[in-house]
Amino acid sequence: MEFRPSEYMLKVREVHPLVYHITNYVTVNDCANVCICAGGSPIMSDSAYEAKEMAVAADALVLNNGTVNEMTLESMKIAGAVARKAGKPIILDPVGIGATKYRTKIVKNLISSIRPSIIKSNMGEMSTIVGCKGTVRGVDSVSSCKDLADHMMAFAKENRCILMSTGPTDYVTDGRILFELSNGVPMLENVSGTGCSVTTMVGVYIGACGPSIESAAAAISAFNIAAEDAVEHCSGPGTFKPALLDSLYALKPEDLDEKIMIRAF
Repeated sequence: MEFRPSEYMLKVREVHPLVYHITNYVTVNDCANVCICAGGSPIMSDSAYEAKEMAVAADALVLNNGTVNEMTLESMKIAGAVARKAGKPIILDPVGIGATKYRTKIVKNLISSIRPSIIKSNMGEMSTIVGCKGTVRGVDSVSSCKDLADHMMAFAKENRCILMSTGPTDYVTDGRILFELSNGVPMLENVSGTGCSVTTMVGVYIGACGPSIESAAAAISAFNIAAEDAVEHCSGPGTFKPALLDSLYALKPEDLDEKIMIRAF
């Protein structure tokens, strides 16, 4: 497979894409810092009054419903519609879909109305999205359905979007090709916000390179390879987070090409 993720990293660092976030208040600062260290420029705003202008100005839109309320939901609808009309890539992180009827309803409505370029979630959430049986507790994945990758490919093809499922093994598909990605460390599960940060990484890469399974795979692999380095320089969750930012900032394009663990199907 001829795929050099370093090309996507270099493009990000050349373009410095402006990434507009409507995200949750638990991890908003983490996402802003990850965006900067990855090579992007973050805007963090959940005001409906400026959503149209922000969506037009940005290179990519990141939507995360982790702490959703009526105000942020309205902002997501406005920004999503404007970004879609303007041809800007949109990534949706449907946090906790399947955990409550409310979350499930609003996320499915966002997917159908905004038609995001990429939907990124954990395995339990993805199972709910693609219509097979999985379990979500709070915002965490408990279990996923069998043959999840097959269901993802069918959904992505039918809805003309890219799906990303994260876990011990990450999957990315556009309905034609499936990437299986195996970088990462268990420590990521011990720090809040790492899933949201991955979504930001993808927002940065699609803002610079456009939405594709290659740009998505390069983004998540860059994050996970940085995490592999960070865990070697920390003593626990408290020191892992700043070490991860340092590793993201220092990551070299050649490291991404050499260390990425990827298979295509």
